[in-house]
Amino acid sequence: MHTEEQIVDVWAENIDEEIEKIRNTIEQYKYVAMDTEFPGVVARPIGEFRTNSDYQYQLLRCNVDMLKVIQLGLTFMDEKGETPSGTSTWQFNFKFNLQEDMYSQDSIDLLQHAGLQFKRHEQSGVDPLYFAELLITSGVVLLDGVSWISFHSGYDFGYMLKLLSNKNLPNKEASFFNEIDDYFKKIYDIKYLMKNCGTLKGGLQDVAEQLDIPRVGIQHQAGSDSLLTGKAFFKIQQEYFKDSADDIGRHAGHLFGLGAQTSTNGSPYGAEEYINSS
Repeated sequence: MHTEEQIVDVWAENIDEEIEKIRNTIEQYKYVAMDTEFPGVVARPIGEFRTNSDYQYQLLRCNVDMLKVIQLGLTFMDEKGETPSGTSTWQFNFKFNLQEDMYSQDSIDLLQHAGLQFKRHEQSGVDPLYFAELLITSGVVLLDGVSWISFHSGYDFGYMLKLLSNKNLPNKEASFFNEIDDYFKKIYDIKYLMKNCGTLKGGLQDVAEQLDIPRVGIQHQAGSDSLLTGKAFFKIQQEYFKDSADDIGRHAGHLFGLGAQTSTNGSPYGAEEYINSS
């Protein structure tokens, strides 16, 4: 199947018809793999922080509050990891203006190298408020029975929460997780799962290569990255969680580097690592 058939770009002019297709798709394909592309990290929090996790959350919060998401990829799969025939992945391209919006130059250079069309984002990008209105009524969020798959995804869920709630992120990390739970009933972060996966290490592309999963599309585009994320999750489930005693569901609800687990696993969550790893 050609890349352009499996991954569909969504702009302001076709968002209504593509969301309608997603409404139909989610009825059968209830695993949603997700990736975002965003304009990097431009600020550091100031003050005293009780834990590394607290610092990392405040770093995430101040940057997500200040910046705009550029691209979102959603890939739909069933419980066996199968994708629909035809389109499986929708790549939403949001309004973004390099003359007006804040960004880190390194991140923009990376995304331009990956083929993002910033002039088109400026002219035809999806309005985030309209996107949120459509997604909230789509059956993809807020409902039990839908599982979300991600990779090193504190920032991904931060931007999704900002999009859907149309407000800044909560001051406290605990409130952030409570709000995530309202919108996304079951979440998996592959980077968190990897501590139970022997020799698996590195970023998304590294993991895909270790698992012999071919990429469809271009690295650092959200659609391609979300599709690879979904494939990696089901390969990991098949290879590392066959034993029912260690069901993968027990590892749901965690985001790598955030929450109580940070202080015990010794793996600080750095935004730069996130950007370079996906």
